Amino acid sequence: MTAFFRLDADAAAIAETFGVDAGADPWAGGYGAPGRFVPVITAGREFIAGPGSPRQPWRMVPRIWGVPPPPSAHDARPILNVVKRQSPFWVGNLRNPEFRCLVPATAFAEWGEAGADGKRRQHLFHCSDQPIFAMAGVWFDSEVPGFALLTCEPNNTVRSLKRECMPVILPSHRGAWATWLHDGWDRAAALLQPYSSSLMRESQHPSA
Repeated sequence: MTAFFRLDADAAAIAETFGVDAGADPWAGGYGAPGRFVPVITAGREFIAGPGSPRQPWRMVPRIWGVPPPPSAHDARPILNVVKRQSPFWVGNLRNPEFRCLVPATAFAEWGEAGADGKRRQHLFHCSDQPIFAMAGVWFDSEVPGFALLTCEPNNTVRSLKRECMPVILPSHRGAWATWLHDGWDRAAALLQPYSSSLMRESQHPSA
């Protein structure tokens, strides 16, 4: 399960890629990890209940990776990834486009199996067709301004690491991003597909 990604681009480069205003965002490049603030792109009205207009302007805002679990959960750790989309915990927010977001990244990491030395290696994957790509996310309003990543079946490259899922990487055009941020669930859910292995390349994991 993905628990680390790189975003080696500053706020200005992210804003240019997605056609938004960087504002005063101080992001200078770095990484996403549980409990860490990273920039996300949203068209929702954070902290305001109820539906908005069909075309809220896109904004880049900081949010924490990880959504507080429901009170009934046995594990109190924040939820990083959406695996069961039909769960009552997720379904309402996923079907309301205001709560969907784009999570910019330049690479995501997955663990492989242990080698002869008994140590597991972390594999870092980039998209060869888009230096800054968008992962599909969903955000929650609570005491923590958190978000989680949508997952899908792994492609052949990620499956070779014996991973059961991978983050959803959206196609490299504004139409797909707009569908995720604005459209009904049927059209948005059609985007939740594994990214082509032929469009991914691997690199060594740098120090965070």
